[in-house]
Amino acid sequence: MRQRNSYPKPFKAQVVQECLQPGASVASVALNHGINANVVRKWLLETLHTWMLAQRDLVPDGSATAKALDYSLKRWVALTRYLEDGVVPIDNNWVENQIRPWALGRSNWLFAGSLRSGKRAAAIMSLIQSARLNGHDPYAYLKDVLMRLPTQRASEIADLLPHRWCPNPGRE
Repeated sequence: MRQRNSYPKPFKAQVVQECLQPGASVASVALNHGINANVVRKWLLETLHTWMLAQRDLVPDGSATAKALDYSLKRWVALTRYLEDGVVPIDNNWVENQIRPWALGRSNWLFAGSLRSGKRAAAIMSLIQSARLNGHDPYAYLKDVLMRLPTQRASEIADLLPHRWCPNPGRE
């Protein structure tokens, strides 16, 4: 792979055009040119950003297209964050799939009795799902946390959150 910080504009434009051809993939175009695929993705997004800015000047304010362009342009840094940090996924489909059961059940939980009990139910459901997302058995997590809670120091309460929790082997 070529390791360069800058490439000539005509070369970038050629690579972007190749990526836009039917059946082309960023990975294959990058491989053909000996470039890192993330570099090519960055060029594609730069091209898209330039195009969106140009299109925004052409559409009337208040139109649906203007609102869509404004929405994306306003959040551009967040939309392209995955290029800067390899740990950040390009989308959040995995998270959406994890929370779908809770979202589907919302209509069943509309009537929790009162606003206070609804907030409590939401807190418990959040803890259960967070425990699952952190690889814990929700029952074991809640059982351990509820056993520790009365004696846990207030300054150490954050240690009981699912992302920091470690099971207490002495209380099995």
